Amino acid sequence: MTIRTNTPNLLDNPPVPVQAKIAAAWTSFMFLYIYVDLFNLYKPGVVDGILNGLIWKFDISSTLLTIFLASVSIPALMVVLSMTLPARVNRATNLVVASLLIPYTAFNAAGATSEWAFFYGLSIGIEVLLLAFILRFAWTWPRTAAVPAGPATTDLRQDLRQ
Repeated sequence: MTIRTNTPNLLDNPPVPVQAKIAAAWTSFMFLYIYVDLFNLYKPGVVDGILNGLIWKFDISSTLLTIFLASVSIPALMVVLSMTLPARVNRATNLVVASLLIPYTAFNAAGATSEWAFFYGLSIGIEVLLLAFILRFAWTWPRTAAVPAGPATTDLRQDLRQ
């Protein structure tokens, strides 16, 4: 026999560590970043340019592809670093990297034509929004109060001086 109560079932909403929130945002940023590049291949002429050895106006070279790899590696590394670095270093790293990626992300609009403005505008807008989310959580990282010295520690220091 089941006993019914009038209290609704509440879903548990445990607190999520700031590291997990930031790592999730970096993961989302990374997926979006890669998908935008992938969808860009569907633009007319892009694949033909690649087959002719050009990406945008740049010749395809090991240097160019290494730069692209380094660029894509940043958010991938930030997922891991956000979960493993100590809080102080973690906060500073996220603030610096996310801040530097905002203008870098906005630079992607440089090659946009008016026909593709909504595609680039939407992708850049969401990427900047994710970076702002990272900056917000890194900036407002919870702090713990320092433990004040009590009489027990004061007495120990006095014993050492004698």
